[in-house]
Amino acid sequence: MEPYDGATPDRPSMRASDQERDETVQRLQVAFAEGRLTDGEFDERMRGALAARTHAELATLLADLPAATAPVVQRSSAPVAGPKPGRYTVAYKNGVRHAGRWRVPGKFRALVYKGSGVLDLRAAELTEPVTTILAIAYKSDIQVIVPPGIRVEVNGFGVTRDEDWVGDLAADAPIVHIRAFAYKGLVETRTMPKR
Repeated sequence: MEPYDGATPDRPSMRASDQERDETVQRLQVAFAEGRLTDGEFDERMRGALAARTHAELATLLADLPAATAPVVQRSSAPVAGPKPGRYTVAYKNGVRHAGRWRVPGKFRALVYKGSGVLDLRAAELTEPVTTILAIAYKSDIQVIVPPGIRVEVNGFGVTRDEDWVGDLAADAPIVHIRAFAYKGLVETRTMPKR
């Protein structure tokens, strides 16, 4: 149940603050990362949240989503504990970095809002032959670093690919498919040798 915002038929809804708009954006990001919203729904609701003037407008954007939970920000470079790797990471006005030994699932989502992100796969364990990374950078930069010997496929908008390393790939080389969406930011992929 949404908190009462003071609205009545003869009195309009209370005005929303910047902090309340930011909190709504954060809840939408988590819902998108969890797969509750499609790309189109996420884009439409993000624009609605940033333009919302009242509590009622914000409540409408969240009406069919679960209650708020603590933000999920993974920063550890230590191995991920447990049998299953994490499926997403979210950075909200902050940075996120995955490097060193970490397990990457077949589908991984990285969402960064007004921050920065690094997904370093050089020492990572790819759990499947084809790994799909959905990278969303909203007023942010995300860098994906891949070691030589992995086939990289990139599509989306606001993405660049650095071709520093040139070499032959094995026919059965693992594949990392990066779907990138950047708004006033950049998703950069580069191949670098292992340290």
